[in-house]
Amino acid sequence: MDPILRIDDLCKAFGGIVVADHVALSIAPGEILGLIGPNGAGKTSLFNLISGVVAPDSGKIHLEGREIDGLKLHDRARAGVARTWQHMRLFRTMTVLENMLVGPRGYPGESLLASVLGTGRVRRAETDACDRAMSILDRMGLAATAEHIVVDLPFGQQKLIGLARALMNDGRLLLLDEPMAGVEGSNYLTMQRVVHDEAAAGRAICVVEHNVGFIKDLCTTAVFMAQGRILQRGTVEELTHSRELTELYFGTAEAH
Repeated sequence: MDPILRIDDLCKAFGGIVVADHVALSIAPGEILGLIGPNGAGKTSLFNLISGVVAPDSGKIHLEGREIDGLKLHDRARAGVARTWQHMRLFRTMTVLENMLVGPRGYPGESLLASVLGTGRVRRAETDACDRAMSILDRMGLAATAEHIVVDLPFGQQKLIGLARALMNDGRLLLLDEPMAGVEGSNYLTMQRVVHDEAAAGRAICVVEHNVGFIKDLCTTAVFMAQGRILQRGTVEELTHSRELTELYFGTAEAH
């Protein structure tokens, strides 16, 4: 099975700080890959390189066989790279539904010409996007929040909305940057269920997360990063029971 994401020999440095040191990585359809390692390991920087926030110094990034490392951020989103952010980046004064409607890729209303000459097509796209948004919110138990101002909702629900907005991009690669930070209880279980469902539908998913319990509950495989390098790939159990990696991550020789 061909991977959805393939990274070859990716390098990036900011001055003397190396955040990607000849990184090679692939993620298959249906795979949930956990990306773990200490602070400063390069995990979020790798997400930024994949999604186009920053450009690599060298190396290649392929999405479903297409080279995307030369594309801009918005073009990578249109190509099918969806992601969440550590700090959510929700539009705080907009409603939940309005936040959701910025997520679809290839929306015809983005073009002034299409808006003027293709009003029927734009209206249909708006209706379809609203229907899709409400369906996703319903899956997450958030349909009743659609008209609420997003900042008025509890933090855990805001984190779920960050994931819901990413799912409005129906591309096949989903990057989740610390999705469980501050999330617990029923929101935790909802996040876990939805991510599993997306993988079962064929998405390739990569998760940066310091909550090792969530990684164990969710991920099929994991990668350990430190100082911009991938040190080991294997099952979550293999990585969390590695004495060397445990010392790097936790500062102790005892596995967690």
